[in-house]
Amino acid sequence: MPFTPYHIGPALALGLVLRGRFHAPTFIVANVVLDIEPFLAISLGWGGALHGIFHTFLVAACVGAVCGLIMRLLEGRLGGLFRAMKLEGPECGKVTSTKAFLTAGVLGCLMHVLFDAPLYADIRPFFPLVANPLYSPASAPTVYDACIWLGIAGLVYWIALFLGGQRRRA
Repeated sequence: MPFTPYHIGPALALGLVLRGRFHAPTFIVANVVLDIEPFLAISLGWGGALHGIFHTFLVAACVGAVCGLIMRLLEGRLGGLFRAMKLEGPECGKVTSTKAFLTAGVLGCLMHVLFDAPLYADIRPFFPLVANPLYSPASAPTVYDACIWLGIAGLVYWIALFLGGQRRRA
């Protein structure tokens, strides 16, 4: 999906539900960061495939690990914002380990490739193999619908987190 908003839906829904197990903001960022590659391909007019080496499980895992480390370094500065946005909560105290950030980054990037692989013939998820056994253009409506419905569920849950916090203060 060269248009990242579709990736935000599953990232928000799963990230919020699992925010006590890994770092949800890192998971959300990692689900989006791989689309820098097709964005650059489109905006800079690169010839060839939109989805290159970043859209492989091997490189995506590495990018996810780097994303996790960067987010870990930024936690001190952004943690307050994440808590204000309800992306972190009281149960998240145990997810500030480097492992929690790395896990979130790697899983987020792998999930991105998993959602994109059925949609695009140019993705080679099992690089160095050139085949994409996950490619199934007929599944596109299902993948997009899943992203939309997970996005709606994530937004509903996120709103519930805000409303729950408002009730506790009152």
